[in-house]
Amino acid sequence: MSDKFDFVGASDKPSLLAFSSPEWLEAAKSSLQELGYKVHTAATHSDFLIRFSQVHYQVVVLEERFAANTLEENLTLQALQQMPMSQRRHAVVILFGESFQTFTPLQAFQASVHAVINNSVLFLLKQLIEKAVADNNMFLHSYRETQTRVYTATNKD
Repeated sequence: MSDKFDFVGASDKPSLLAFSSPEWLEAAKSSLQELGYKVHTAATHSDFLIRFSQVHYQVVVLEERFAANTLEENLTLQALQQMPMSQRRHAVVILFGESFQTFTPLQAFQASVHAVINNSVLFLLKQLIEKAVADNNMFLHSYRETQTRVYTATNKD
């Protein structure tokens, strides 16, 4: 892999892609690069777990059949779902595939991800990723603000 030793700087916006379909992978990679993200790709489930544990990715886009024949066999999705929130809170997780209706909150909730996107709207992927990230930032704004205030108040000298 060419990005195996790609360093992530403080000003970078890291993203991680996990796709089995080369066409969808390229579309997602282009979309994220256009949005200013530094894109890493995972080739296997274990590669994903290693990468995810080493970098605080801002965006993760996962194909529903990544390294699997069905959504139910997707070990990467299962691993994300079972992670404590403290390990995955930093990332906006988007599940991509043919069995979803784009931006259906109940499907996203059932899969423990932030958003689901149907592959039929691949041509809108850039805008949909941008919307998912903005929605998540808006949702977590008060939480992050409160966290900052509490940290500041407890660390006064």
